Order: sequence, then C-alpha cells, then structure tokens
Amino acid sequence: MSSKKNGHPENDPQYKGLAVNSGVAQPEIVNQSAVERFLKKRRSLLSVDEYVQGILDQNITILSKAVTLIESSNPKHQKIAQEVIKRCLPYSGKSIRIGITGVPGAGKSTFIEALGKHVTDKGHKLAVLAIDPSSERTKGSILGDKTRMEDLSSDPNAYIRPSPSAGSLGGVARKTRETIILVEAAGFDTIFIETVGVGQSETAVHSMVDFFLLIQIAGAGDELQGIKRGIMEMADAIAINKAEGDNEHKAGLAATQYRNALHLFPKPKSGWLPKVLTCSALYKLRIEEVWETMLDYLSFTQDNKYFDHRRSEQDKYWMYETINERLKNDFYHNPEIKAILSKYEQNVEMDKISSFGAAKELLDIYHK
Repeated sequence: MSSKKNGHPENDPQYKGLAVNSGVAQPEIVNQSAVERFLKKRRSLLSVDEYVQGILDQNITILSKAVTLIESSNPKHQKIAQEVIKRCLPYSGKSIRIGITGVPGAGKSTFIEALGKHVTDKGHKLAVLAIDPSSERTKGSILGDKTRMEDLSSDPNAYIRPSPSAGSLGGVARKTRETIILVEAAGFDTIFIETVGVGQSETAVHSMVDFFLLIQIAGAGDELQGIKRGIMEMADAIAINKAEGDNEHKAGLAATQYRNALHLFPKPKSGWLPKVLTCSALYKLRIEEVWETMLDYLSFTQDNKYFDHRRSEQDKYWMYETINERLKNDFYHNPEIKAILSKYEQNVEMDKISSFGAAKELLDIYHK
C-alpha cells in the first residue's frame, strides 16, 4: 500500500516531482460569538431613564426603539412604554400637528416630500407618521412610501415612521397618538400624520391634528364624486395636486367646484372658512402657498382660542378611546372568555341563541 503524506494522494512516491503541503484550517465563515453579541445587544431593553434621556437628547436610534416598544403587544414592553410616555409628556405639545389625506393616486407621497423639504429648509424638524388601516387586511405596511420619499428620508431634520403592520385601526391610531408625544419630546416641531386612503381612518387622524388637509386631483370625472361629504367637512383646506401643464386649467375648474361646494356646508366651529388651493408637488409649484395657508389657520385659531379648545377635546377623546381599547383587549384575552367564545360563535351560527343574547351572556361571565 503506497504511503500518503498529509493525507494528499499527490504525495505518493509514484507521483514523482509532486509535493502538496498541508494547508491551514478553514476559519468559520461567520463569527458566531460576534453574531450572538450583536443579537443580545439588539434584543436588550434599555431602562426607562435611558429611553427618556435618549429621546430628550434627540437620539433617533433610541427614539425608534421607544416607538417599537409602543407598537409591541408584549405586556412587559407596554409597561416600559407607558412609563416612557408619562416621563416625556411634560416635554410634548409644542409642535404643529398636520393631518394629510387624499384618494389613492392623488400624489400624497410626492406632496409630503415636497412640503416636507420646504418645511425642513425653513429650519423646522419634521416627523412623518402614518396610519395604515389596510394593514389589518393585508398585514402590510406603508413602508413603501418611505422608498418613494428618498430626499426626505435622507434629510437629517426629518424622521419618517411607518405604521405598525397588522392591528386594528383603533390600535394603530392610539399607537400613533402615543408616538406623537415621543417625537415632540425629541424636538420635532412639525408633525405630518398621513393616512393611506379615504375612509374611516380620516376620523382617527382628524382627532389628533391641529390642521387637516385633503389632497385631490382634477380630471377624474365629476370632481365631487368618490369623496365623502364628511371628509370634506373635516378639511381645513383642500389642495388640488398635479396642477401643471395641460392639467392646470382642469385643476382651476376643480378648485372652483370645491369652493362652491364648501359654501353649502355649515360653518366650522373654528370660524375658519376652508381654503381651496392648486399646486404641483412634482414640480414644487405653489407648495409655499399651502404651507402659508396652514400657518394662517394656526394663527387664526390660536387668536380665537379654538386651538387650545380643540387640543383639550382631543385629549378627552383619546382618554375614552384608550379605555374602550383596553376594555376590549381585556375581554378577548380573558382566559374564561377565550375558552367558551368559539362555542358561543357556533350557537349563534346555528340559531340556538341570538347575537345579542350571546353578547349579554359573555359579558355577564366576564364581569363575574
């Protein structure tokens, strides 16, 4: 049997002139200890003091971690988050809160980037938060908008936070309301709250902002179709976007139609007559006029004290909304209710008990 040196057959004497030296041991491709240290550091929770101090120091990384705590359903995370919110509350309330909505295709992302850059160029710090009611159905998020706002997302004076994926509209809205407190404490003086479409989410957004902007487009048939009257009544201003080139004339006609329609509505409690403007977010035309309209409204409502009144009403609204959300969660997470809920569902489906009777019995069991 021929001998082999270093385990290589090439070193067999029959292969004259060949010699293969033994190599070094192959190192691991991934440094496992480094990975474990990274994951441990990433997963570790900070103390309440560290979160609060980081937010007050305008540390964006710690701010994002605190917002993630707010979005978490983990009871331990929620306990820490609520304490952080409580500690940040005295430093909040000093921002301008602006709600932005519009039909799909109205150019909200382009508009928010154009207006956002205008705001940061004037020395303001801007936070863009999103409420995504579709997440409950699709389990998706509005994160895609962040990729469409490349200039704004790379702006050091801007912070873009998508809504949490999945969850009820009420839960997502409440978490957005709590996030407002943290971003205000972190020094952001202007907040845009975006909603993805036209629907129930507009009411949630309206209940947490100082100014509500509706973005529309011209040339889509009857300009007043496809938009609920209730949303128009909530709007403090309407911006007809994409008013450029051949579409500028159509946008002007649409603006006239909206102005005429707004005159038929009851006068808002603020005493402000909603304005209708035209703009082009793509070409950044008349964006400054939209911003000036927002500032005029805020000045108007601060002078007549409606600004403070509205904020007080919103605080009370969110107190009740939080109570409702908490009671609902406690009910569905109650072990006794969870054990019998499916049985009651079957009985309702089989007409053995009415929906109302089942609800009453379940609530009676819960209260006992």
